[in-house]
Amino acid sequence: MYRERGAGGSKTEVGPVDRKRINEALDKHLERSSPSTSRTINGKDKSAQSVLMGKHPADQRNASLSKNNGSDEESETDSEDSDVSGSEGDDTSWISWFCNLRGNEFFCEVDDDYIQDDFNLCGLSGQVPYYDYALDLILDIESSHGDMFTEEQNELVESAAEMLYGLIHARYILTSKGMAAMLDKYKSYDFGRCPRVYCCGQPCLPVGQSDVPRLSTVKIYCPRCEDIYYPRSKYQGNIDGAYFGNTFPHLFLMTYGHLKPQKPSQSYVPRVFGFKIHKP
Repeated sequence: MYRERGAGGSKTEVGPVDRKRINEALDKHLERSSPSTSRTINGKDKSAQSVLMGKHPADQRNASLSKNNGSDEESETDSEDSDVSGSEGDDTSWISWFCNLRGNEFFCEVDDDYIQDDFNLCGLSGQVPYYDYALDLILDIESSHGDMFTEEQNELVESAAEMLYGLIHARYILTSKGMAAMLDKYKSYDFGRCPRVYCCGQPCLPVGQSDVPRLSTVKIYCPRCEDIYYPRSKYQGNIDGAYFGNTFPHLFLMTYGHLKPQKPSQSYVPRVFGFKIHKP
């Protein structure tokens, strides 16, 4: 998630408190089972960009968030705001901006052509609320200005855009172009290294324990010991595992067979005063 894309172009991540609040709002919306493909809210037909006046929904809610948060949350938010992942111009695309946020290092940039092909998005409109608004936001589609959404609706569009992009991303990384993009990140150790000592810093790959959203967070898979671990970063640890799926790392290693390492020959042996512990 994210907080703002301001005039200065700086990018900051949303703290755990804001992320939790946004996800709770999305959960409530999903429980109400509102039609996800409807573009009508409050009886008016508007696009996401017209509502946001060319900006992300978070831009509209900064002031209200600062008022609602308590003193403890304010101090936490201030510390989060100070962690800036980078600076881009105002013409930066939503996809590029989102993928460069701190904590989103696991994501690669999905081609616009892939997203614009309706075949690749088959079935997603039924999973994501405010689907059309979220898609417009991801593709930076602008239209004439309309009435403003409420704060809650802005949060829903904001969370829906992240969810939609994540589900698209899970499909894209199984294509040849997507794997090539993930290969570059793998070679740069963007997914981290295995924490197991005898794996000798083996680079890992992101994996989800389920393809169903909102069931588990993303983990990292070690090709050497063939086990999964929690990401070291608390920011990455909040990402939904369904945005990567449980197929990607294994299909990736089948595609790039030369990257498959040999299993470690050593394993740790518990000892007491130098003697092996007897197993009952």
